[in-house]
Amino acid sequence: MAEKEGLLKIVGSKNVFDDEETLEQYSRDVSFVKTRRPNCVVKPESRDEVQAIVKWANETGTPLIPVSSGPPHFRGDTIPCFGGVVVDMSKMRKIIKIDRANRVAMIEPGVRFGELQEALKREGLRLPMPLSPRASKSVIGSCLEREPPIIPKYHLDFSEPLLCNEVIFGTGDLFYTGEASGPGTIEEQWKVGRVQKVQLGPGMIGYNKLIQGAQGTMGIVTWSTVRCEILPQIQKPFLVASERIDTLIDFIYRIIRLRLGDECLVLNSFDLASIIGIDNAGIEALRETLPPWVLLFCLAGYEWLPKERVEYQEKEVMEVARAHGVIPVGAVPGAAVWDVLNAVSRPSHENYWKVRYKGACQDIFFITTLDKTPQFVGAMQEMAQGMGYPVTHMGIYIQPVNQGHDCHCEFNLPFNPASAKEKAMVKELLLYASENLIKMDAFFSRPYGAWAEMVYNRDAASKDALKKIKTIFDPNNIMNPGKLCF
Repeated sequence: MAEKEGLLKIVGSKNVFDDEETLEQYSRDVSFVKTRRPNCVVKPESRDEVQAIVKWANETGTPLIPVSSGPPHFRGDTIPCFGGVVVDMSKMRKIIKIDRANRVAMIEPGVRFGELQEALKREGLRLPMPLSPRASKSVIGSCLEREPPIIPKYHLDFSEPLLCNEVIFGTGDLFYTGEASGPGTIEEQWKVGRVQKVQLGPGMIGYNKLIQGAQGTMGIVTWSTVRCEILPQIQKPFLVASERIDTLIDFIYRIIRLRLGDECLVLNSFDLASIIGIDNAGIEALRETLPPWVLLFCLAGYEWLPKERVEYQEKEVMEVARAHGVIPVGAVPGAAVWDVLNAVSRPSHENYWKVRYKGACQDIFFITTLDKTPQFVGAMQEMAQGMGYPVTHMGIYIQPVNQGHDCHCEFNLPFNPASAKEKAMVKELLLYASENLIKMDAFFSRPYGAWAEMVYNRDAASKDALKKIKTIFDPNNIMNPGKLCF
């Protein structure tokens, strides 16, 4: 195969794979995106190899599909549309630098959350991370996908915690975003105290926005810096149980506005049971025991006067709770607060919590505001019930983001992948509900799979602008063609 011969010269025989088992593995995921095998899979070990692969792809007209996380994949963005070569970045696993004073870590795309958090912990730091990510999830992959962190207080912008990047655009050109763009090399910048923390640049352009949410259609990131936070010396978490989501909203708004606590999120009984449960039977038993809605928030004290910090925060929280008629407690029926905090703030144990109940799951997620979540929850439950999907087995996750100004709203639909009937029902519900939620002004900021057509066909001007940008940064359309509106 001509493709394989060219790649062998770049990465060597140990890093090129075209056996049946490997190709089949990369041809499908848990989503409903049509399966298609790549021609081969390549695993580069350095930036120079990645750049050589992109230049080779331009010369040969070969599509490239970047992948950094391990399976299971859920959104169809790593399935080839036209064959081509999957560029698996999992062998690039260096934690290049951790700067304690400036709270910055520089990492390669193969680094997972578990290993980064362990390295940061030794430096007294931690990375705000998404809700219980799978153990195989790439940190950079998560940041590029703009997955919401569970600490809204430190979430100042939708691009965070991503800072600067080294990226190979579809042209084959090496590019640095933000402060990393210069002057000088990265090593020269280090010598004068620069730490690649400022996102904007070069100039006054935020190039990060070109690669985030792009599903690998613009280029391949070979390292990134991420903003970290101080590791708490003391934590005091609380749970608030509720029969209805709307009774929690004003309380959440208030504590986030006052910057009280770190972790803050809401789960319905099924999602919480899935995260802390071990297997199908355990999840079902917990679901029946847990309150319909549970809010988790956690107070934290850091290096300076940690005990006093937690004490004054707790006093304020209790005053706010009394004013809003809620009761923060250390346990609810079926769950103790430390079990919940440990589960949501660490990588998921196997099996990944979203597939633990039935073996597969599809998500519907979008951006809205916290006060609008009750109407979305009600509409989604009504649509699910109308199609015969069991509402009691639908997970719901509400995550304040951007310091509480916005909210990530997510519905999880588990199903048995071996059941054609269940697959068909979830697929129909996914498409029908997504269309109707968009009509209700749900903002699908990460349009995977069928969502791309729904989103971009509603905004012709943005679609045309994106296509023009694509011709600049990937003129030969080799980067993950067929995704988004390209």
